[in-house]
Amino acid sequence: MAEAPSKVPVKTEKPAASVPQVWRPFESLRREVDRLFDDFDGGFWRSPFRNPLFDVAPFRRGEATFAAMPAVDVSETDKAYEITAELPGMDEKNVEVKLANGVLTIKGEKQEEKEEKKKDYYMRERSFGSFERTFAVPDGVDGDKIEASFKKGVLSVTLPKSAEAQKAEKKIAVKAG
Repeated sequence: MAEAPSKVPVKTEKPAASVPQVWRPFESLRREVDRLFDDFDGGFWRSPFRNPLFDVAPFRRGEATFAAMPAVDVSETDKAYEITAELPGMDEKNVEVKLANGVLTIKGEKQEEKEEKKKDYYMRERSFGSFERTFAVPDGVDGDKIEASFKKGVLSVTLPKSAEAQKAEKKIAVKAG
């Protein structure tokens, strides 16, 4: 008996009219160090979904987080990019997928409460954790057709390429000299 995947809504936010920029010297330093590594290795580590080498964004919040970020696989096909995140023990109602200003954000929150009453003792445990992963969306992705589904603890997000992006690849024949 196959369980049908449930749909997770993808929210698209319009860019704010004018957002005051805050000066963050450590972020500027981080960008410069990342640029230095990119220049050094010729962009070897570069990928459309790559986070900066010294990304401090996940540590900016004072919230509790999972012991580790969820495992995420990113792949590319001829027609789309696909992001698959393993989120064991979570439900689709605890996961949010959002697209804003060319950045895809996956957020999740998990709360557990366990209570056990026996003759000799009473035990009550509570745990809370959250995560947030962001991905720069490459050019050529059709933002209006992004879909997300959740099945058995696995979130799958499909970012379809636009027709122009699919045609952009051209194979060039190599001739013997």
